[in-house]
Formats: sequence, structure tokens, C-alpha cells
Amino acid sequence: MTNGTKLGTSLLGHEVSFPVLLAPVGSCRMFWPKGEAAASRAAGNAGTIYILSTLSGTRLEEVKAASSGTCWYQLYLCGGRDVALAGIARAKAAGFKALVVTIDTPVAGLREKDFRNGVKELLGGHPFAALPFVWQFLARPRWLAAFLADGGLMKFPNVVLPDGPMPYVDVGAALAQSATAWEDLRWIREAWNGPIVIKGVHTADDARQAVDAGASAVVVSNHGGRQLDGVAPTLRVLPEVVAAVGSQVEVLLDGGIRRGGDVVKALCLGARAVLVGRAYAYGLGAGGGPGVAKAIEILRADIDRTLRLLGCPSVGELDASYVSLPPHWRREA
Repeated sequence: MTNGTKLGTSLLGHEVSFPVLLAPVGSCRMFWPKGEAAASRAAGNAGTIYILSTLSGTRLEEVKAASSGTCWYQLYLCGGRDVALAGIARAKAAGFKALVVTIDTPVAGLREKDFRNGVKELLGGHPFAALPFVWQFLARPRWLAAFLADGGLMKFPNVVLPDGPMPYVDVGAALAQSATAWEDLRWIREAWNGPIVIKGVHTADDARQAVDAGASAVVVSNHGGRQLDGVAPTLRVLPEVVAAVGSQVEVLLDGGIRRGGDVVKALCLGARAVLVGRAYAYGLGAGGGPGVAKAIEILRADIDRTLRLLGCPSVGELDASYVSLPPHWRREA
């Protein structure tokens, strides 16, 4: 209960203090030393769920130990089936409560900022090619000192290849070699033997296939708009997905959440909760764990404010009557 409004809800049987989860964001250790552990700790203290990316720079056991709350593990099939199975086993042993399988990355999107920032050159091991981009590090001496003190260029300790943790290479190439097919859900489900969340659902057909594959929840997501250029906003396709699955699985939404009003709109259209990525990553980069805590509190306060202005006492009482939709938005699946 916050100032007369009830913000708490449950997700896959786990109580959360408000309907916002911290989405899987890769390479958080580049934002702040042990960044994933810092974010996990902040989420646990705030009473919500932290989702750890496969492509993180901190061991999953350390991330789970940092949190006083519930953690989920996001799965990419980097390194192939055997490597993924080993990661699943570690996550299960560490106490992660759900497995989030991302299905929208058969290849990485065209990330033009990576070209401008010289990511390929900086990671290529050729000093002369990297030289034009080194100024980005030298212009941020405090970040550079913390980066070097944290071990320098990270590896991916949760993707353990035969010769050790996967090095920090071109992530786009790694994703292209680890696309997930619906058929993979069979062996993933058998290995995990627990709740599976399918992330990257964007159509009614995808939602129905996820249900058929045994999903406990789906995340309506366009990967932060970083995959297919011009793709529809997730709020736009949310009613179609909700209509397709009905009450069979829980529906979450990811993408475009910048303020509490965005959260409330998603809940009005049928989402049980939302995931935020950039919103807390900005806080992490600016101030570490306290920065994440501040980002969470900004969202929490704005949800409360929005509910109070709507005259709605609880997130559980939100429905489509609180929003006005364009008549052409599809509600049927």
C-alpha cells in the first residue's frame, strides 16, 4: 500500500511490490563494476524481480547471492546446446525461479551506433584500427579507472565454452550462431523443469505457439526497438496478444517504458507487469546501485501518482476503460 494505492501484484506465484521488473540487459559490468550484482541488489531491496542476461559480465551465482528477492535467468543459446544446458543447470542450482527464453534474435539488428563508436575495431585486437576510437575512453578517466580496476575487458562467465568463458567479442556474430527455434523449447523445458517465460512475442500467432510450447508467461517485446527497423511499438500489439492467450498465461510488456504513466497504460491493456531496461541502465551508469534504486523509485512514485489522478485505488483494478484507443487498434486475435 502506497499513499492509499495498492501497487503490489504477483508474477508466476511470486509477490512483487509494484508491477515493474528489471529486464535482462547485457554487459552491465561495462556500465558499473559488478553492474549486474548492483542492479540485482537494488531490485531485491525494492521488492521486485531482476532478470539476468546470459550475456552478463558477472557470474550468475554472484548475482543471485546479491539479491534478497526473486531472480529470473534469461537464456541465449550461445555456444550451442551443451553450453546452454550447463548454464541452465547452474541457474537452477543457484536459485533462479524462472527461465526467460528470448526468441527475437535470429540475428542482431543493424546497430549503427556500434559502427560509429568503433566497437568492431576496439574489440578486434588491432591497435592501429582501434586508435581513432580510443579517445572515448580517455575522455572518461573516472569510468576508465573503475573499468580497469574491475578487470578491464570482461568475458561472459555464464557462457562457458570448452576453452573457458566466452570472450567479449562481436555479440551480433554470437547471436547469429545461437538462434532459438520453437523445437528447442522441448529440450529447454525438460532441462529446466520449471516456469518458462517466452520473450520477444509480437503477434497473436507467436503468443499461441508459446502457449503450445509450454510457456507460463510471455513478454510482448520488440527488443527495445533495436532489432527490426520500423517495428510496431509493443503497446500497439499488446491487445492482440492478450486476446490470443486469454487467461492461459501471464502477459508482460517490454519496451518504451519511461515513466509511470507508460506502466499504467500497459496494465490497462492487459499486461500483468512491465519490464524496464534502459530506465534502470541509465541509473546504473550514473550511480551504480543507488542509481538503479533511484530509477525504481521514480517509476514507483509516478505509478502511484497516475493511479491517484485516475481515481483508481489498485493496479488490479485497471482496465481498458481508463484509456482511449484509436478505433483501428486490433483487439481480436
